[in-house]
Amino acid sequence: MSRRVMALLMAAALTVGMALPLVGCSSAGNSAPELKSPTVSSPTIGQDGTLRVGVNTDQSPLAGKGNDKIIGIDVDIAAAIADELGLKLSIVDVGSDPVTALQENTVDIVMGVDSADSSTDYWLSDEYLPTAIALFATTENAPVPTKAEPPTIAAQSSSKSAWAVTNEFGAEAVKASTNLGDAFNQLSSDGVDYVASDAIIGLYAAHRQDVDAYIVALMSKPAGYCIAASRTNTDLQTVINEALSTLLTNGTVDVIEKKWLGVPLALDTVALTAGAQAGSTSSSSSSSDSSSSSSSSSSASGSSSASSSASATAADE
Repeated sequence: MSRRVMALLMAAALTVGMALPLVGCSSAGNSAPELKSPTVSSPTIGQDGTLRVGVNTDQSPLAGKGNDKIIGIDVDIAAAIADELGLKLSIVDVGSDPVTALQENTVDIVMGVDSADSSTDYWLSDEYLPTAIALFATTENAPVPTKAEPPTIAAQSSSKSAWAVTNEFGAEAVKASTNLGDAFNQLSSDGVDYVASDAIIGLYAAHRQDVDAYIVALMSKPAGYCIAASRTNTDLQTVINEALSTLLTNGTVDVIEKKWLGVPLALDTVALTAGAQAGSTSSSSSSSDSSSSSSSSSSASGSSSASSSASATAADE
């Protein structure tokens, strides 16, 4: 991991809870870390010296807005990729339309694209962030629920997670909540046995509220998020996958996940419910779960680029 990225991420990791703003790591006695020599240039990227990265700011905590800055997990990973390539970072909100952004050359790559996306309009990298519909409990050794002993499971009303619970355990198992904040409040007060949520959004919500919650089972087989790039830009595809491999191997992505979610995200060893084993629930990473709480205005902290930081509140989707 480079000195520059480590300095940024360690400052973030020392932040206590997601409700506190990120403290800047610069001081009068410190000089800015040196930027590596660029390893790619035009026409592989559209602007020499800068990696232009698209994100969807409606996809918190992958990306969102706070204090007029774009922040989130994807932004931090993009900053690490740019650093690995010796480039500055430019973040662009492309919404949910990566195709247009790539075709019009507004950006070089787009973060947060579902690995289950069957579009042939762009190339997808290896997965860098896994997710699935997860069941959270207050203890790590909580049993995987079964139909034989129907559990009570809090889930956000009308969400994909609520549908999954109904589909596997029946409507009587669902205890609807207006948002995930309320769901985790019910869990921490022993009002329900589990919370069902997208794994990433659930960990983020629990971390924001300082609730001890653990993923104990998955209700869908894991999918994940990838980086999209032009199908014809094979040089860029190669360097992006190489940079991702480095960041996943050297622990950079783990540090970023811990900053935003409280723990590094690993789902490959988590048990599957009977429904997930049977493949009755889609493994798509898209979800309508929201991490916002009606009773709290807590904000999430993160850096919007290599040199800036801000706080953001997750909004209902």
